[in-house]
Amino acid sequence: MRHTILIVDDQPENLTVLGGLLEQEYRVRVASSGPRALKAAVTSPHPDLILLDVMMPEMDGHEVLQRLQEDPATRQIPVIFVTAMDDASDEERGFELGAVDYIAKPIKPAVVLARVRTQIHLKQAQDALRVHNIDLGIEVKRRIRDNRIVEDVAMRALASLAETRDNETGNHIRRTQGYVSLLAHSLVDSSNVQPALTAHAMDLLVKAAPLHDIGKVGIPDHILNKPGTLNEEEWQIMKQHAVIGANSIERAMHGESDHRPLEFLHVAMDIAHWHHEKWDGSGYPDGLKGEDIPLSARLMALADVFDALTTRRVYKPAFAHEEARRIILEDRGRHFDPVLVDIFEERFDEFREIALRYVDQNSST
Repeated sequence: MRHTILIVDDQPENLTVLGGLLEQEYRVRVASSGPRALKAAVTSPHPDLILLDVMMPEMDGHEVLQRLQEDPATRQIPVIFVTAMDDASDEERGFELGAVDYIAKPIKPAVVLARVRTQIHLKQAQDALRVHNIDLGIEVKRRIRDNRIVEDVAMRALASLAETRDNETGNHIRRTQGYVSLLAHSLVDSSNVQPALTAHAMDLLVKAAPLHDIGKVGIPDHILNKPGTLNEEEWQIMKQHAVIGANSIERAMHGESDHRPLEFLHVAMDIAHWHHEKWDGSGYPDGLKGEDIPLSARLMALADVFDALTTRRVYKPAFAHEEARRIILEDRGRHFDPVLVDIFEERFDEFREIALRYVDQNSST
């Protein structure tokens, strides 16, 4: 397919000379004024190159080029000025406006053909590069999407392994993820916004949440699934799941020294390690207090306790949602971050909606 050249000049004889010279190699279109040139530039077949006279009545070539540059549809079309003006300042102004070359009148056919061929070849290369970059961008987005799917599937598989041993269900993942997401987004929307809690950080929190109890794979079955209250020795073993989970994630992150660890695993490690810490410092494993507890773990603490209260576990029946609400409100400033409890109280109906949406078959709430 031949490339299209748009020749713009108010003198018919100039259009005839240039057109006759170029039509052997190119499809030639002509326009006798600036306004007509602007219309032709957006009309099919679209020009691959414009030869533009500078000195024209009504709208000179400088204004035409400026209008072409302002329109995204014509910004990429290269423009060569064809002019009898020989003032260096005029040439400099043209280049500042975006012209790619100058051809002086009276024209020399060999010069015109050489410069037109050069710009057409450059335009071909630029168009090919632009298409390649678009294709590359699409491919990068596809691979990022695929990688995220793989991450999510792998994460859910690991979390489900822990839940299977803990006699829980996949709905626990969906509920706690929903609670964490609701708390985090509400925190951003409130006056208590955390500077580090960006949209990306919230995505990491939600992605990492299901790994909070991954350490339970290291707890013996007779303790993990014991009906009733654990004795002191059993309780000390049970509490080790927080450290076991954090250590397991850390080993997974650094097992391949040549690869950068997945970012969400850093968040998952914090959550697994410290989601049983309490605001007043009475939690485990490290007795962290207040804001020394990572925000991700504070969010998970409230989400996990609400879910534990409102679902049946091997050691307890499910509590009614209102009863769970009362327990959490009573622990404001003791077990839970006061700001998060205030959000929980304000958005309680949405917590209940999430609980009902992903209710377990064996739940009585």
